[in-house]
Amino acid sequence: MMTHSEAIDAYILAHMDEESDYLKALYRQTHLKIINPRMTSGHLQGRLLKMLVQMIRPHRVLEIGTFTGYSALCMAEGLPEGAMLHTYEIDDELEDFTRPWIEGSPYGDKVCLHIGNALDEVPALGETFDMVFMDGDKRQYKDYYEMALQYTSPNAFILADNTLWDGHVVENAYLCDRQTAAINEFNAFVAQDPRVEKLILPLRDGLTMMRKR
Repeated sequence: MMTHSEAIDAYILAHMDEESDYLKALYRQTHLKIINPRMTSGHLQGRLLKMLVQMIRPHRVLEIGTFTGYSALCMAEGLPEGAMLHTYEIDDELEDFTRPWIEGSPYGDKVCLHIGNALDEVPALGETFDMVFMDGDKRQYKDYYEMALQYTSPNAFILADNTLWDGHVVENAYLCDRQTAAINEFNAFVAQDPRVEKLILPLRDGLTMMRKR
């Protein structure tokens, strides 16, 4: 029997657009073959990312933390003609799985997969981004954020995933955990930063949305 929370989640998924068969297959293969598959965005967040891209209509998008490419493909699905998404994955062991899924998708021509550290490589790219999705190492969120502010256009949107960290941000038992501490530090820093408007959505693991002033 489902819990109340599980029933609500099921109700939401039953009353929204479906994901494509291609994304369903990618999600399934991620869970079958990849360690920590829950890191993938999934149906609800994927449809949100697509809709946000359609609303913002960015010309250039930066994603930090590709994993298996689910979120990148969702955002690419919403991109206007001529737009491009650059996505960075630091774990080179994921490339053999992820690259074929991205390049074989209907939106592969809108996604450029980079294997490497975004902090090192983005400055050399020579691009200015209209939207950034941060989903990499939580201990480097402040560094990603500062870089995002430097290489984005005025009024650009910056999204940061996992900013509630399974609720650990308010649990004393996890306050000494390095990832939790880093997220708490990032959240506190952004909350006081006048350079952006900001809010946190309690979606999945927490999604912070920021608009650069």
